[in-house]
Amino acid sequence: MTIKSIFFLTLSLSLLLFTGCGDNVGLKGKAVFSDDGSPLTTGMVCFEKDGYLARGNLQPDGTFTVGSLKKSDGLPKGTYRVYITGAEKVIGQSKMGLPLYEPLIDKKYAAANTSGITIDVAPTTKFFEVVVDRCQPLKK
Repeated sequence: MTIKSIFFLTLSLSLLLFTGCGDNVGLKGKAVFSDDGSPLTTGMVCFEKDGYLARGNLQPDGTFTVGSLKKSDGLPKGTYRVYITGAEKVIGQSKMGLPLYEPLIDKKYAAANTSGITIDVAPTTKFFEVVVDRCQPLKK
């Protein structure tokens, strides 16, 4: 067996393990604010478990479809920690012309270890609602 053959065999096995051997669960969801149920319309909902990462881009209506290698290939079964990145809006420009951003959600949702959101993905799991708190304005 050549080095090239060993490499491709190892790569193929790694991809099978990474993708859950085709037993992924298709998952869609919606992100909403806790105060009024309105949709979170920007950002990415991320799902993390033991080094595995999948994500879904938020749409203008707050919905998302979860994918890892593809936009909608779902997740292997298991328990995932959920967090959200990029949930912010442009509020202006700096003197150097760079955009200035304001967060839309509480900063605790930006990391898997602080968000407090988890999901148990099973073959029957098809929809997941993520409820988040708005970012509180800084006190002056």
